[in-house]
Amino acid sequence: MMQSPIIYALGLLLSVLSSPVAARQTLWEPVADKVFLQEKSEQVPTATAVTQVAIVGKRSFAVLDGKLQELKEGALQPVPNSPAGISKVEVFASDLWVIASSGLYRYAKNSWEKLSDDAFVDVCLHLGKVHAATRDVVYVHEMGKLTNIEPEGGYLSSDVTMLMEDGTQLLADPVKLGPVTAIASYSGTLHILRPGKLVQLSGKVVNEHLIDWGNLPSKNTHDLLSLGSRLFVSTDRGLGVLRGASLQQIKGEDGLPVEDTRELAKGFDRDVWIGTTRGAIRMQEDDWHYFGADHWLPDEQVNDIAVGENEVLIGTQGGLGIIRYEPFTLRKKSDHYEQWLDKYGHKRMGFIHTLYQYEGDWVREISDNDGAHTATYLSAMSYKYAVTGEEAARQEAVNSFQAMLWLERITPIDGLIARSIWSRKGDRGAMGQRGSGGLPAKWNATADSLWYWKGDASSDEIIAHFYSVALFHDLAAKGKEKELANEHMRRIAGYIMENGWVLIDADGQPTRWGRWNPEYLLRPYGWSDRGVNGLEALAFTYSTYALTGEERFKKGYEQLVDWGYAENTVKQKNTFPPSQIAPWDDNLAFEAYNTLLRYEKNPRLRSFYLRSLERTFEIKRMEKIPWFNFTYAAMTGNDADLEAAVQHLREWTLDCTEHNFFNSHRDDLFVEAGYTSYEGGLKAISPRETTVMRGARRAIVLDGGRNSTLIMEPTGFIRDYWMGRHYGLIQAPETTDPGLLEVDNGSGEGLGAKPYDGPERPDFLK
Repeated sequence: MMQSPIIYALGLLLSVLSSPVAARQTLWEPVADKVFLQEKSEQVPTATAVTQVAIVGKRSFAVLDGKLQELKEGALQPVPNSPAGISKVEVFASDLWVIASSGLYRYAKNSWEKLSDDAFVDVCLHLGKVHAATRDVVYVHEMGKLTNIEPEGGYLSSDVTMLMEDGTQLLADPVKLGPVTAIASYSGTLHILRPGKLVQLSGKVVNEHLIDWGNLPSKNTHDLLSLGSRLFVSTDRGLGVLRGASLQQIKGEDGLPVEDTRELAKGFDRDVWIGTTRGAIRMQEDDWHYFGADHWLPDEQVNDIAVGENEVLIGTQGGLGIIRYEPFTLRKKSDHYEQWLDKYGHKRMGFIHTLYQYEGDWVREISDNDGAHTATYLSAMSYKYAVTGEEAARQEAVNSFQAMLWLERITPIDGLIARSIWSRKGDRGAMGQRGSGGLPAKWNATADSLWYWKGDASSDEIIAHFYSVALFHDLAAKGKEKELANEHMRRIAGYIMENGWVLIDADGQPTRWGRWNPEYLLRPYGWSDRGVNGLEALAFTYSTYALTGEERFKKGYEQLVDWGYAENTVKQKNTFPPSQIAPWDDNLAFEAYNTLLRYEKNPRLRSFYLRSLERTFEIKRMEKIPWFNFTYAAMTGNDADLEAAVQHLREWTLDCTEHNFFNSHRDDLFVEAGYTSYEGGLKAISPRETTVMRGARRAIVLDGGRNSTLIMEPTGFIRDYWMGRHYGLIQAPETTDPGLLEVDNGSGEGLGAKPYDGPERPDFLK
C-alpha cells in the first residue's frame, strides 16, 4: 500500500531531525542540481585515418583516403564527385571550402565548384570574405573569383631601417608573405603563421614585429585560431596566446593536459577544442576536459576537429570520434544509471553484479564481494525512498535486503555470512577459484545441492552488512522488515563476539581477514589494521546495540573501548609505506563512520571518531569523491568542498564499460592549489577521464581499464546522489521538465547479460 503523504512527511521530518547535523549549524551550503551538458560518446572506426572533419548544419563530413565522405546512419558514405587528395576542409556560412591536391574547391548545395588549380595551404574568413593562402600568396574570394591581395609594387617591411623620409622603402629583396602555413583574422587584421613565427599583414606592411612581450612556446608551430580577444597558436610545447601585442604561453603547469598541440577549433560555448598527439582537449575559461583513446576516441592521434551545435567531430588515425552534449540534471543521470542496471542485467535475485565477457557473451560475475556490492545499492534505494517516498524505490531496497539476509541464512551456522551464492542451474560463466588474499576459493554446497556459497568472508563484507542494513532499518524498512534487520545484525554481531571477535568459517577456522580480536589487532602482524578493523568492530557492535537494545552488545562495545580501540581509530588511515595503502579500506572506514556516528552520542568517544574522520578526510579531500565529502559534511556539519564533489558526479561517464584510460603521459600532473597529496598522488583525475568505478575508487589512479571486457555497476553514483539529497547537500532540481529528470526508457534488447532463469531465492518475508 502506498504510504500516505502525511505519514511520509512526518517520517521524513523525523529522519532529518535525527540526523547528526540537525541539532547544529552547518558550515556548508547546499549545491543546486542545476542543468548541465552531459557528454555522450560514439565512435566510427575506420581502416585508415580520418584526416579532416566538418559540420554543416545537421550534416557531418569526414575525409577518408583523401576523399570527402558524409556520416549517415552511423557510417561514412562517399560524397559523389569528390576531388582526391583533400588536405583541408573549412566551413563558411553553409559551404564547404576544400583544399585538394588538384586545387581549391567549394562544395555547396551538393554541387562541386573548382576555384583554382593552385596548391593551397589554408583558408579563413576575414572582414566577411573568404581568404585562401598558398605557400606564398593570399587571395580573396570576391564576385565569384579569387584575387591576389598583394598591392602593386609588393608588400612593405615593418623594419624602420628600410623606411625613407617620404614613406617609401628601398629594398634589396622584395618582402614576401611566405612561407605561409596558416592564416587567421584577428582584431580586424590578417595574421599569418610561418614556421615558428607569427606575422601580421597591416595594410601593405608585413609586420614581423607585432609582439612587444613574450615568445612562442616552440618554433614547431601548427595551427591558428582567432577567438575574440585572443589568437591561439598551437605548438609541440604548448599554446601561444596573442592578446594585443603580448604573446603569452599556456603549458602543462597552467592546466593544459597535453602540450603537443596540433589542431584548433572554436567551441560552441566560448570554449576551444584542441587536437593533440595524445587525445582531444576542451579548454574552458576555468576548466579543462581531456578526451583520450578507447572511451572517447578510436585513436589518440587527433588529425582534425569540427564543432557544431552541442556536437564535436574528432578525426583520428583510427576513425571518427563523436562527442554529443545533452542537457541533464544529476536526477536524470541517476535515472540513467538505474535503467542501466536493469537493461544490462546487473541484477540477480536482489544482488548487484559486475558483468564480464565469457565465451562471447556478457555474464554476471559471482564475486568475492557480492554482499558488499549489493550493500551500495541497498543504501542507495534506502536514501532514495527517504527523499522521495516512492514505493518502487522501497521495494528495490527490500529485494536487496532479502539478498543480504540470504547470505547469512544460506550458511549452516547462525551469524556466519557467505561472500556470494552460485546457482548450479541458473548461473553462467565460471565459478571463481581464487579466494581471499590469493588463497583457494572456499565453495560449499547446500544440503539440496541447488546452491554453492562462498566462504572465507572478510571484514569488507561484515561492515557492508551493518552499514547498509542499519540504514535500511532506519530509512525504508517497515514491520517485519525491521524485525528481520535487527535479527540479521544481532546474529552476525553475536556470532563474532561469541567467538572472541573472530569470524569462524564453516571449517572451524578463522577466516583470513575476519579478525577484530586484540590478539591480532594489538600485535605486530595485525598492527596496520588496528585502526580500520577497530573502527568496524566499534561500528557494528554499537549499531546493533542501538537497534536491538541488548546489553551484551553495549558491553561488547565497552570492552573494545577499554582495549583502546576508540583511540586507535584516530590514525586508522595508512599513508605510508605504499604497500600498506589499500584504497578499499577507505570505503570500509567510511561505511563505519556513517554507521557509528549516526548512533554514538557520547562526547568523549565521538571526539575520537571525529578526529579520525577529520584526519582521514583531509587525506582524501584532494580526490573530490562525493562518498568521502558527503560523509564528512553529513557527520560533522563542516564545509566539505561540496561544489567540487557535485561536479565530480556531473563528470561521470554515461557508459559503464571499463574502457582503457591513460593519463600518466599528461603534462598537467600536479596537485591543485589548496590541496595536499598525502598518499603520493600526482593529480586528482576526473571520472570523465577514467572509467566508472565502485565505492573503493581512487581518483589518483592515472592508467587502467579492462580492454572494454568488463561492465561496472554504477551503484556508487546512485548511492552518492541520493545520499546527498537525503542530507540536504544537493538540492532538488528546480526544473519540472520530465526530459530533464528522467531518460527515455528504451527497450534495451540485446544489451548486457541475459536474464537469470534459475531457481529463485527464498522469500524471508512470508
